[in-house]
Amino acid sequence: MSAKHHKVRVGISIGDFNGIGPEIIMKSLKDKAITDFFTPIIFGSGKLFSYQKNFFKLQHLNFNYIQNVREAAHGKINMLNLSKDNSNVEFGVPTEESTRFAISSLEAATEALLNREIDVLVTAPINKDEMLKYGFQHAGHTGYFEEKAGRKGVMFLITNDLKVAVSTHHIPLKDVAENISKEKIVKQVQQLNKTLIEDFCIEKPKIAVLGLNPHAGDGGVIGKEEIEIIQPAIEELFNRGTLAFGPYPADSFFQPEKYRKFDAVLAMYHDQGLAPFKTIAYEEGVNYTAGLPIIRTSPDHGVAYDIAGKNLADEQSFSEAIFAAIDIYRNRMEYIELQKGKLRPRVLNAKDNIDEDLPEEVN
Repeated sequence: MSAKHHKVRVGISIGDFNGIGPEIIMKSLKDKAITDFFTPIIFGSGKLFSYQKNFFKLQHLNFNYIQNVREAAHGKINMLNLSKDNSNVEFGVPTEESTRFAISSLEAATEALLNREIDVLVTAPINKDEMLKYGFQHAGHTGYFEEKAGRKGVMFLITNDLKVAVSTHHIPLKDVAENISKEKIVKQVQQLNKTLIEDFCIEKPKIAVLGLNPHAGDGGVIGKEEIEIIQPAIEELFNRGTLAFGPYPADSFFQPEKYRKFDAVLAMYHDQGLAPFKTIAYEEGVNYTAGLPIIRTSPDHGVAYDIAGKNLADEQSFSEAIFAAIDIYRNRMEYIELQKGKLRPRVLNAKDNIDEDLPEEVN
């Protein structure tokens, strides 16, 4: 069956059930026609979701309870029962029970993803600090999935108009400079380039690279990283045929007339990329772990304990995460089908005439 006609099996981990995870999951699935587009499989608990379904007055939702992923039925909202016990819900407060269940849900869903029992995984928000207390050994989803996939990925925040990756993830700001290198930036931009081609159907991606220091170092006055690390990486990438440009000053880059000239942006550290991204695209933003053989997305917000249980959570980002995962899966499968039996594409070099495709400011 072709990717176009395959009904994608979307696994869903529930995150911390004392946050807004179950609420945004159910709100995303409340349309009766939603299962015409994909097959949802929630790695949760029937009793837990029945309680929250009634609490949020979503009684029209019906679950198909299964004990094995292979029992999932198309046309239904499938609930894989990880526990038959009652759950003690305390909205707005992380507890040992809610944290351990978040870990169990994530681990079960990931196992199904690695075993290809589901096609994609959408993860609801977790409390990273609490999970570390109970044996989870990663500072977030990205490192966890890198370990499971056996390779490094890239944290990639995406919308239709703006796509931002970060070179360093959850590390102290004082450690950022020593955690960037020419080799690392080259590899990350190459991963982004491959992702944009295979997962987003962009034939010749143009990727902007931000500087580390204010004003991109001001020619070395405010730091040497741009001269010694970032610019050499960009030159090597361009000479290899990857359309990478920069380094650009981060303080002025995220203006619509600038960032829209590029297909993606690589920021040097977490807040440099995510602060403007969440300001511009908070409600529709999706977190995608790019560069891995598996497909995982999530909303670009956290557990939101402050509004948990108040029926105020907006499900748009979670819905966007579901459909982004489906689109990426279909794009990737179609790319694989198209490449079967084809010759490898010609690699561009710096002498090729590509001026007509470049942003005006780099011509």
